[in-house]
Amino acid sequence: MLRAALRRLGPGPGPRLCARGSRGCRDDGGGGGGGGGEGEGRSGRACFTTPIFYVNAAPHIGHLYSALLADALARYRRLRAGPPVRLSTGTDEHGLKIQQAAAAAGVAPAELCDRVSAQFRALFRAAGVSVTDFLRTTEARHQRAVHHFWGALRARGLLSKGLYEGWYCASDECFLPEAKVTWRPGPGGERRPVALDSGHPVCWTAEQNYIFRLSQFREPLRRWLRDDPRAICPDPFRRTVLQWLEEDLPDLSVSRGNSHLYWGLQVPGDPTQTIYVWVDALVNYLTVLGYPDSEHAAWWPATHHVIGKDILRFHAIYWPALLLGAGMSPPHRIYVHSHWTVHGQKMSKSLGNVVDPSTCLERFTVDGFRYFLLRQGVPNWDCDYYEKKVVKLLDAELADALGGLLNRCTAASLNPTGIFPEFCTSCFPCVRGVTSKAQPEDYALVRAVSALPLQVEHYYENFQIYKALEAVSSCVRQTNSFVQRNAPWKLNRENLSDARWLDTILHVTLECLRVFGMLLQPVTPTLADRLLSRLNISETERGLQDINFLPRYHGQPCPFEGRRLGPDTGLLFPRLDKTRARATKIS
Repeated sequence: MLRAALRRLGPGPGPRLCARGSRGCRDDGGGGGGGGGEGEGRSGRACFTTPIFYVNAAPHIGHLYSALLADALARYRRLRAGPPVRLSTGTDEHGLKIQQAAAAAGVAPAELCDRVSAQFRALFRAAGVSVTDFLRTTEARHQRAVHHFWGALRARGLLSKGLYEGWYCASDECFLPEAKVTWRPGPGGERRPVALDSGHPVCWTAEQNYIFRLSQFREPLRRWLRDDPRAICPDPFRRTVLQWLEEDLPDLSVSRGNSHLYWGLQVPGDPTQTIYVWVDALVNYLTVLGYPDSEHAAWWPATHHVIGKDILRFHAIYWPALLLGAGMSPPHRIYVHSHWTVHGQKMSKSLGNVVDPSTCLERFTVDGFRYFLLRQGVPNWDCDYYEKKVVKLLDAELADALGGLLNRCTAASLNPTGIFPEFCTSCFPCVRGVTSKAQPEDYALVRAVSALPLQVEHYYENFQIYKALEAVSSCVRQTNSFVQRNAPWKLNRENLSDARWLDTILHVTLECLRVFGMLLQPVTPTLADRLLSRLNISETERGLQDINFLPRYHGQPCPFEGRRLGPDTGLLFPRLDKTRARATKIS
């Protein structure tokens, strides 16, 4: 449908001002590659991507948050035991900001890129991000992909050279329309032009550039977003893009004169021009799939981009338009998240409040900080970071509620044989109304945990990982209430009736813990592994298709009954508030 719309486009207006040599779209030539069918591709496979991160500064928690969102989505998809899943990330290493940052540091751009790219790679490795491909835009394979993509656009008559002028923001690496520029006092009190949204300085620039006929793609982009209401998620960001498409959509300068921007990829056949850093960067999503070789068609467009809201325009307007121009489909999904503030303020080097993610991983543990960011981060709006908030959440939900539940129900005092105890159907019958030891609240727990896997799946499909974790946490609290309410420590194992009910309480609790451990694997992989290993759940029994909660309640055999529990590995998650931990111990 989109390609048909593209073929119907007639010769549109040329690039802004004095562009020359414009031609209408052609549907022949270019070698752009078809890129697979609609939806998630013919094979059902999926590739999740982070943005490639700019190396003008060290990584902060916002970068890690993007990576963890993509990692959790990819890990969850893998647990469904379907077709292959990939996760790509990397570093964006070209452009004026890199050139300027290197000059300010007194090093060559390549040296700066090597140093900062290594920091990103080390951070993601330390945080357990399950990367399958880490791309640097300075790699030869990426240059080949970008040059081929450029050739596809040029062959379709979508690039022309002409005079391009407007307000340029070096910090944001983009031209801005007049409506997005304002005048504010500078450091010396003089008024100067700045970008309305970011506040970064802008300057008027006029030069000969290559220009992409972006204005021709307004209607195809609208149709894409109308035909697939989930193309951009959450929906408020999709509505933002549709609003942008109601405004002026000027043609896009896609190169810079190399007299002032030399650090980048040269325009093929024109040594005077450097390819615009955003065109260069966006093609990374094809490079990691093997573009321009045919292997990329098995993965594109089955790609899910995870991005911050500050780069929405580049990914939701420029990138789909460039893809359509090259004869390809837009990505399958664009997941958008908001930013992290610190004590209510935007992170800034000038304010000295940039949070070092490596320090957080060490202070709160890898699983703890992963859990905090994904539990507290809400894509629709900015979220605030402060240390007391992290400690309070992790102590309450991981150390006390989840860890305490596991320790209590595997302790020798309650489970002296160290096995997964048997479930007694007469104590907890599936049919309501018959005499039993189970109370209405106990049945409510079984209903809640039975519904949890589908609930979590729904939340992952809708990019609401925080809600998935909230649902798991709610069920953990219900399970603790179940144990507290039925007080198995008060039952006498010498009494057969008590012993059967005690074992049933433990069986239900351990089954709940098994479900929680399986569903937490995408977010806290090491903690989940320790939990499941304590229950002696093998690697082959941890896929989401194997959840089958409480089969004995439904009259089915349970493979875990009578199985010896795994070795005791100590506390599942250590309390971070040591003062309170000591006070609790003393009391």
